[in-house]
Amino acid sequence: MPQLLLEIFSEEIPARMQAQAARDLERMAREKLAEAGLLPEALTAFGGARRLTLVAEGLPAAQGDRKEERKGPRANAPEQALEGFLRSTGLTRDQLTERDGVLYAVIERKGRPTSEIIAEMVDSVVRSFPWPKSMTWGYGKLRWVRPIKRILCVFDGEIVPFAIDGIESGDTTQGHRFMGSGQPFKVKDFDSYRDGLAKHYVVLDSAERRERIQQAAQTLAFARGLEIVEDEGLLAEVTGLAEWPTPVLGDMDPAFLDLPPEVIRTSMRTHQKYFAVRDPKTGGLAPHFVTVANVEASDGGATIAQGNAKVLSARLSDARFFWDNDKQVGFEAWLKKLDGVTFHAKLGTMAERVQRIVALAAEIAPLVGADAAKAVEAARLAKADLTSGMVGEFPELQGLMGGYYARAAGMDGDVADAIRDHYRPQGPGDAVPAAPVSIAVALADKLDTLVGFFSIDEKPTGSRDPYALRRAALGVIRILLEHRLRLPLVPLVARARFLVWGDVESRKADSAVDDFRRAYATVGVTDNFALPPQFAQTFGASVDSVNAILAACSAELTAFFADRLKVVLKDQGKRHDLVDAVFALGDDDLVRIVDRVEALDAFLKTEDGANLLAGYKRASNILKAEEKKGPLPSGVPANMPGAPAEEHALFDALVALQPKLDRTLAAEDFAGAMTALAALRNPVDAFFVGVLVNDTDVAVRDNRLRLLSQVRTAMGRVADFSLIAG
Repeated sequence: MPQLLLEIFSEEIPARMQAQAARDLERMAREKLAEAGLLPEALTAFGGARRLTLVAEGLPAAQGDRKEERKGPRANAPEQALEGFLRSTGLTRDQLTERDGVLYAVIERKGRPTSEIIAEMVDSVVRSFPWPKSMTWGYGKLRWVRPIKRILCVFDGEIVPFAIDGIESGDTTQGHRFMGSGQPFKVKDFDSYRDGLAKHYVVLDSAERRERIQQAAQTLAFARGLEIVEDEGLLAEVTGLAEWPTPVLGDMDPAFLDLPPEVIRTSMRTHQKYFAVRDPKTGGLAPHFVTVANVEASDGGATIAQGNAKVLSARLSDARFFWDNDKQVGFEAWLKKLDGVTFHAKLGTMAERVQRIVALAAEIAPLVGADAAKAVEAARLAKADLTSGMVGEFPELQGLMGGYYARAAGMDGDVADAIRDHYRPQGPGDAVPAAPVSIAVALADKLDTLVGFFSIDEKPTGSRDPYALRRAALGVIRILLEHRLRLPLVPLVARARFLVWGDVESRKADSAVDDFRRAYATVGVTDNFALPPQFAQTFGASVDSVNAILAACSAELTAFFADRLKVVLKDQGKRHDLVDAVFALGDDDLVRIVDRVEALDAFLKTEDGANLLAGYKRASNILKAEEKKGPLPSGVPANMPGAPAEEHALFDALVALQPKLDRTLAAEDFAGAMTALAALRNPVDAFFVGVLVNDTDVAVRDNRLRLLSQVRTAMGRVADFSLIAG
């Protein structure tokens, strides 16, 4: 069957946009073709530095004839409604059919040549393409990421004729900007197109370009006894920058190796798109780099390497200046500058944020086994490097440079590590902080971020999360779970919210924040983090109103953590309804919650667990039906004389269950608690088979309802089984 080949050739497309553009082109073409009833056997798109390409295999030469039935108004509808329907269909009244008093139009359309449909499709795709950023040029209103130079469109070996704002379709393309012949060449199908590009020094497939870069770079490094420092982000970028990628190994001045390796790598990556190289014997960086040229040089790349080495030396000289100068300036000068750095218009300056983090770190430190004094010092200095020269040049090195500067200043190693690691983890592939002081500061930083933005109603919505709050919550969760830290989230959230409230209210009242700080330090809060009455006298605020604010924020963020925990556990194969069932107990200890979920998940996979859940649902449904009639009978059930054996058995099982649940839950032996619950399975099953709950004797009926209530209560101590699907 015929093949469609489409190429949109333009000026350079930004590397970061190419992969998504190829996906969008494929999606839009598939949708447009499907609307016309054309379903290709295969559809593939390619993105590169100067071209988007689409190839569709197995399209028919023409669209099939189509018949469409359209429902219209009722036969007795007003004349205006009938006239409008006739206009939309192009039919007359006598061409309509009537069924059950409703008019229908049967519209027959003759199939059109596929080439006509393709021309319309390409026009629509080009005019509505979803570039993140686009531009107009020339005298038309056509928008594209960069000016379009030509459009190649061939179907079944023939040009599909059309023009878009003066750009006429054709069957020609061109190769590499410098290494190609410079002359356009004709193609008739995808094979001749791909082979022609290869002859003119263009690798069409991004996967092939990527592999070519990796293999050549590794070979160059291996020949010198070195290895490439892997950088997936940089590899993806340079793959989109070069049509004929040619890695070149260059040398750098070894004197620069005394700079922090992250500074060298960042300077290479950010400014020059170079790969760093390391010595596998020492693990340290080697005085070399790999750049990816877009040409094959006659001298093997020697001139390219020399030129790039000079540029790199200039960049690293700037980095050395920042490094030396920053070490002389120091932390205290940077801290003063934080007073003039706005964190957020509604949340104050970065200096005020630092004070909040310091207060939180001091309270978290003993809970995670950290030295409180070190945690306070690290929290005080953690954000200082934001005003340093190096971080001003390379913002991605924030925190990391603070750690280096702290060590250079002779500070305690735990403090330096905490400054370095307090942003971690910054993504799923990043490790969590390991040392207790680092953990305390990292948790304080993330909790202040979450509470601060939630308090000003800047919460994530859909795919929008400008302040990376989901990442912050996942960071807290990972730190707690990976280190099995037993921190109660609700009081910590309330304390963080209290600090934010104090900063905001101090500014509103035109009062110095220090007044609130003194009140905070002297009054403090109770164990449940509700304000004591004397706070009103100390700071002049309504205790009830502030307590309400703290409670609302705790509830909201606890729900947010629950949603994020579902994401973590879902990746581990756990069901989200089990997380809901455990969170419903009001527990805020994430380690204990996960232990419960894992035990519950294992229990429900057993036959006893599945059957007991069914029994719970049945008991719960009976109780809910009775609750609609009025309050359930209170009190504990009795072992009534003369009752059926099944009723006695359930009573005895519940009596035996209580001490086992008390013991296992107190020991946090949740697997043991599930085993204890499993003993209810047979008595519950037998009860529903041999006992009629709604007995005519009211006393008997009430006692049986009490038994079912006790089953529900006992199981509810482990999880809210009503929230579990099944």
